[in-house]
Amino acid sequence: MPPPEDLRQPRLAAGCRWGGSEENRVILFPEGAIKLQGTGRQVLERCDGQRTFGQIITELQTQFGDADPAKIRDDIGKFLEQLRQKRIVDY
Repeated sequence: MPPPEDLRQPRLAAGCRWGGSEENRVILFPEGAIKLQGTGRQVLERCDGQRTFGQIITELQTQFGDADPAKIRDDIGKFLEQLRQKRIVDY
């Protein structure tokens, strides 16, 4: 599964939305809900349909400067592709 292209603009898919409290945010989708914490939450909060995949990667590489930039790109690409397969993210 290839990651999204750098110019793609990831966003929550139709029928998906944020729910829960600020401390316990979840993604609500037709089949259920996913509680997100840590990096996963930071990634999805940036998937607003405005930022490109490349911009999201750059922001997170800056935030996690000690981590290998290639690993960040690879991990986020895999994460978003898994969510796309579950119809939670679209790009």
